[in-house]
Amino acid sequence: MKRYVAESIATFFLIFCGTGAMVINTETGVITHTGVSAAWGLIVMIMIFTFGRISGAHMNPAVTVSLALVKLHPSREIVPYLFAQLIGAFAASLSLQQLFPDNELLGASLPQGSEMQSFILEFILTFMLMIVILMTSQGRKFEQYFAPVVIGATIGLEALYAGPISNASMNPFRSLAPAVVSGHIEHLWLYLISTTLGALAAGFYWLWQREE
Repeated sequence: MKRYVAESIATFFLIFCGTGAMVINTETGVITHTGVSAAWGLIVMIMIFTFGRISGAHMNPAVTVSLALVKLHPSREIVPYLFAQLIGAFAASLSLQQLFPDNELLGASLPQGSEMQSFILEFILTFMLMIVILMTSQGRKFEQYFAPVVIGATIGLEALYAGPISNASMNPFRSLAPAVVSGHIEHLWLYLISTTLGALAAGFYWLWQREE
C-alpha cells in the first residue's frame, strides 16, 4: 500500500506541475515553451529521486506495463499501479480546474499537425524515453545513480523539440486526465495507443539486445 500511495502522489505532482506549467503559461505567458519543457523534465527528475526507492516512480502506465513485460515489475501489481496513477493524474487535473476554472485546455494534449504525424512522433518519443529508463536504471551503478537526471533530461529534451507539434505526452494518463476534465477528448485515442506501443516496443528491444 505504501508503494501505491507513493506512486499516486508522484503522479499527482507530475501532472500538477507539468500541465500546471502549461496552464499558467497560457494564463500569463511568462513561463514560455522552454520553461514548460524544463518544468516537465525537472518534476520527473525530482519525483524519481523522491519516490523512486519506494514505488519506482513510474508515473506512467506505459512504463509500468513495459517494465512488467521485461519482468522488472510484478505482473500482479500492474492494475494497482495503474489505478494509483489514475487517481493521481485526475486529482491533479481536477485541482488545476478548480484553480484555473476559465482555462479551456488544462494542458490537454492536442496535435498541431495531422493525427498520424503526432501518432508517429509520440511512438518514437516514448520508445526513446523507455529505452533511456531501461538502459540507465538497469545499467552500471554509476548509470543507476544518475538515472533520475538522465530520465528527466530526456523528458525535457523531448518536450522542448516535439512539444509544439504533439505536446510530447509520452504518457497515456498525462493525456487522459486533462482531456477528460477539460472535455477535449477528440484526439485522445492517438495518445493512449501510440505511447503504449512505443513503450512496449522499447521493452521488446531491450529483451532482444540482452539475449546471449
